Formats: sequence, C-alpha cells, structure tokens
Amino acid sequence: MSDPATAPLLTRESVQAAHKLIEPYIHKTPVLTNSTITRLASTPRTPAELEGTEWAGRTPARPVMRLWFKCENLQRIGAFKARGAFHAIERLKQQPGWLEGGGREKGVVTHSSGNHAQALALAAQVNSIPAHIVMPTISSPVKIAAVRDTYGASIIFSGPTAPEREAVTASVIARTGAVLVPPYDHHDIVLGQGTMGLELQDQVSSHNKKLNAILTGCGGGGMLSGVALSCENTGIRVFGAEPSFEGADDAKRSFYSGQRITSVKSLTIADGLRTPVGAIPWSIIYERKLVSGMYSVTEKEIKAALRLVYERMKMVVEPSAVVGLATCLYNEDFRAMVEQEAGEDGWDIGLVFSGGNVSLEALGKLFES
Repeated sequence: MSDPATAPLLTRESVQAAHKLIEPYIHKTPVLTNSTITRLASTPRTPAELEGTEWAGRTPARPVMRLWFKCENLQRIGAFKARGAFHAIERLKQQPGWLEGGGREKGVVTHSSGNHAQALALAAQVNSIPAHIVMPTISSPVKIAAVRDTYGASIIFSGPTAPEREAVTASVIARTGAVLVPPYDHHDIVLGQGTMGLELQDQVSSHNKKLNAILTGCGGGGMLSGVALSCENTGIRVFGAEPSFEGADDAKRSFYSGQRITSVKSLTIADGLRTPVGAIPWSIIYERKLVSGMYSVTEKEIKAALRLVYERMKMVVEPSAVVGLATCLYNEDFRAMVEQEAGEDGWDIGLVFSGGNVSLEALGKLFES
C-alpha cells in the first residue's frame, strides 16, 4: 500500500479526493426505490410476529421510513470492493518512484476468498500490474475462476485460517516484492469505499430529498467507516448492521462494550460479514463516534429480506447485501429508534446493496427449505 505516513487524513474531503481519482474506473451505480418494500418497512409488525423474538410482548414500533437503495451489486466485479481496490492502486501510482522504481513489475498481493480478491485482480489488470491473490482452498470455484480466468491474476492457495493465509502472503511478498493491499484495514481502502456514500447523497438530492440516515452492513468495517466519513458534518446519521449468528455481530458487541473484538468464527449465510472489524475502521466507527449505533439480525430475517428483494425488486444480491434492509424491516430496536427520533415526518434512509456475487446453486440451497 501507499506509505501510511503520507496517507490522506481520514476526512470527508479525502473521500471527495478519492472519488475524483477513481471516477474513470468505476460505475456510478443507480439508486432505486421500491414502494412495496418502503410500505412494509413503515408498517407495524403484529404482536404475533414478535413472538419468539427478543421483543416478544413489546408494543410494535410504528416508524415511517422511505428507503433508497444504492445498487453496488451492479458495480464492477459485482461489489463495492472495486472502489477501494482502484483507489489503492491509484494511490500507489502516485507514490514517488513506485512506477519508475520497478513497483509496477513487482505487483500487488492480497489474501481474500471473496470480492476483494476479484476487485484487486481487476484493478491490477486495468493498470497492467501483476496481481498475486492468496485464496483458501475452500474458496468458491466461481470466485477462483473469476480471479484467475477473467481478471488474469496469479492464485496461490492456502489453508482457511487467517494465520495460514497471512503466512502464504508473507512468502509471496518475500519472493516477489509485491505490495500488500489489505481488504479493509487501510486508509486508502476506507476512503475508496466511502465514495459510494458521496454518490448516494448526491443521487438522493437530485430527487429534491435529503437523507436522514445511511445504514450499511459491517464486516471488516471498510464500507461502514468510509460511508461514515462521507457523511461527516452533513447531519446524516450512520448506522451499522450485522448478522447475529455465531457471534458475527462482533462490531455491535465491540461498539457497546468499548472493546474491539479481534476474532470471529461464524458460518453466517452473510459470508461477506464474517470478518472482525479492523483497527482503522474501528477508530472511525467508535473512537471518533461517526457511527451512531449498531444492530443485528438473524439468519431467518436475512433470508426473508433476500427473498423480498428478489421477488419485489428483481435484483440479484448476496445475503450480506440485505442485512441493512433486514434491520429496517425486523429489528424492533432500530425501528423504535426511528419512530422516536423521526416522529410522524419519518426518515429517508439510504441502504447499500453491497454486492451481488452469489451462485445459482448457493441460492437454491438457501431457499430449498
């Protein structure tokens, strides 16, 4: 990555500068609305629907929400991760001597089984830079094929654990001199991901509306922290959402305890959100208080939101992409907070469909029962 000592400040202005850098390489993805889903989000749940949940016996909330969907499932490589990867490469190209001193020939390296692997492979391909991608042997065959065959990166396989991936990555760096581009825990990645927040704000403004809040999923926290920076000093509240399955809600638990959790072992269907929140995102989310709250949802609620998007919006999204929507629909703490703070006027809420990389086989298994 570019030298952290010379990294831009983590501010809204730096997100704006990042957007100018990557604008030629990314799609300005559309922002959509859906009257049916907005109506459902603004309809009180019944007492029967709350039975068996942590809110059983509570009076259902009556929030008014108008939902705006930022469709990063239509981004290059099918996910928002392209933004951070392209920004990382552009920042490397600006580093004095990197291009002329052989940096381009040595290339870049990362370890990822998911969308960051494809994003860095694409960004490197566009810039004629070698990319070395360390992928666990259990990675999806579809994603392996995309990284290797579509985007032309060199794949080095590793074991599934973080220490195994990191050890193989270190050996690649020692052998090639490639520069590490981490998936989320770096200034350049965070600023790149934040560019979607700028676009979302502008696109909603073009409809003569102003967002009151943005809600995004949180894995490593690159997207959530970047969006939070994009909303700094705008009056727009930012919230994070996670799956609760097997402790995948590490950022939520960290947020309310004040201690960052650094290890997560979860097989939630929202596989893009299985990662513990990184140190740099944490500094923005919690230490600078740029995120107002964290919420979580169950696997059943994620599936229900996913089905709703497929049936009502006809959009191909992955489970991780609908965790924010599931929060709006089913998390009574979030819904009650909106009711209390927004009142009868309600809130315009931006949601990010973070990606659409899901195979038909995986979708079939999700909905087979």
